[in-house]
Amino acid sequence: MTTTDEPSSPEQQFEALRALLFSIAYRITGSVSESEDVIQEAWLRYEPLADSVRSPKSFLASVVTRIAIDELRSARVRRERYVGEWFPEPLLSDPYEDPARAAELADSVSVAALLLLERLSPLERAVFVLHEVFGFTFADVAAALERNEEACRQLAGRARRHMQDGRPRFQVDRRKRQQLADQFITAFRDGDVVALRELLAADVQLLGDNGGKAPLWGRGISGADNVARLLSTLVTPFMERGGSIRPRELNGEPGAIFYDRDGRVINTWTLEIDDGQVRAIRAVTNPDKLAHVGPVSDAWAVVRETVGALRTR
Repeated sequence: MTTTDEPSSPEQQFEALRALLFSIAYRITGSVSESEDVIQEAWLRYEPLADSVRSPKSFLASVVTRIAIDELRSARVRRERYVGEWFPEPLLSDPYEDPARAAELADSVSVAALLLLERLSPLERAVFVLHEVFGFTFADVAAALERNEEACRQLAGRARRHMQDGRPRFQVDRRKRQQLADQFITAFRDGDVVALRELLAADVQLLGDNGGKAPLWGRGISGADNVARLLSTLVTPFMERGGSIRPRELNGEPGAIFYDRDGRVINTWTLEIDDGQVRAIRAVTNPDKLAHVGPVSDAWAVVRETVGALRTR
């Protein structure tokens, strides 16, 4: 993150690190809105101390990590009352760029990876994010978490084992994964149940996160035949009434955003692809998680129209 022209003011120093700080916060919290709050709080703590801070990167990474851990702990209490499946907020793009590690960074922000991170304790998660994802030394991690280095190494070891145990069996070439996703979206738009069936894994799952505030694409629907039939049945009346589906990479994975006839966001999809097939479709319909994507639609009205059209056929 260092350059020959060091930022001169606290504002410039902070802005130069904003992308990294957001990326750390998002991987710890799984929330775009909470990460933005974390960044704002970090700035308020940094500004009055900026002149005395020797390393803005180390200081701010430490502050963001601690605030994000507090946010995560509070969020987990709230999630005990959460209705249905919980998925991270869709991430349109990761602002932190490192061309040499682009694929690795994208994988670390995938929905599957973030759900694995949910299995970790807040401290394990923070250590994994700082050390394994962003390459902070254990000395820096220990300073950020106010723990000794040996304790952080143990936390990292446990986190690594949990993450490795849940990884996909096959590493999918990103180009091939995108090609398969394109084929899937085309088959879905066409309502081609046969083509959909061929692209879906036998045990595919269609899962939705609505937080009790919006309709679900699926309530734990599983099996290639069931998922293919449902998708092919709903897509035609949806699109006939002005709905649209725009492929979009979300959380570093192939996905799509669904819009109503007025261009408002209904929901997002991410596709988990493994061994040349779609193994999971995760839809986020909770409007609280979509506000940063764009103006949010009345999803209930869209579903009523779609289902009503099916009944008149």
